[in-house]
Amino acid sequence: MKISLITAVYNRAQFVADAIESALAQADANVQVVVVDGESTDGTATVVAGYGDQISVSIREPDRGIYDALNKGLRAATGDVIGFLHADDWLADANVLADVAELMANPNVDGVYADLDYVDANDRDRVHRHWVSGAYDVRKFRWGWMPPHPTVYFRREFYERFGLFNEDIRTAADYELLVRMMVRHKAKMAYLPRVTVKMRVGGASNASLANRLNANRDDRQAWLINGLKPPVGLRFTKPLRKLPQFLRR
Repeated sequence: MKISLITAVYNRAQFVADAIESALAQADANVQVVVVDGESTDGTATVVAGYGDQISVSIREPDRGIYDALNKGLRAATGDVIGFLHADDWLADANVLADVAELMANPNVDGVYADLDYVDANDRDRVHRHWVSGAYDVRKFRWGWMPPHPTVYFRREFYERFGLFNEDIRTAADYELLVRMMVRHKAKMAYLPRVTVKMRVGGASNASLANRLNANRDDRQAWLINGLKPPVGLRFTKPLRKLPQFLRR
């Protein structure tokens, strides 16, 4: 089974090597590494070029933002299964993709998701939040649940059938994609009960109160554009779902 890992990057020369190294270090896995650089100006291109043909696909050109870049990666990906590894993040260990492949070997599984650690930007060993996704039940979406998107893998055919990221959703395009695939199109998901991704703290949707309010608006829109009725109280239940993450260390 071939797994494509897509990394969108812009001016992350300090961290992008961690992401690439963790992908290349995967044991017993057939990995296609796809890097999409929005024409960084800080030396990112030099870091990426240093890996030569170990990077299967390298795209360097201007983009309209992260979701445009990720869509370019999706169009270039040729794996049976596709996942994302953001430039600030890394795979938790060398067996992540082998574990994903084992679950995806079941033809009745359309996608896999797992757990995630938010770590300090300057101290990789300091965990700020521990996100335990829990067993799958699509009904939990109506209570503010979602899996951490960086841990989610879908079969490539799902993107071919149901589309790429909706760039109009801005801060919630990843959430909209999950709602579309899992709620609207009823993807059969398997839960991998362990941390697969280490994510440095930050993120556009949580960068300010204004961004958080915009994300709440976009979360509701994610349901509406899929012809689904938004859950009552989504603006409260989704943030409240995150509270236990700060208690699990």
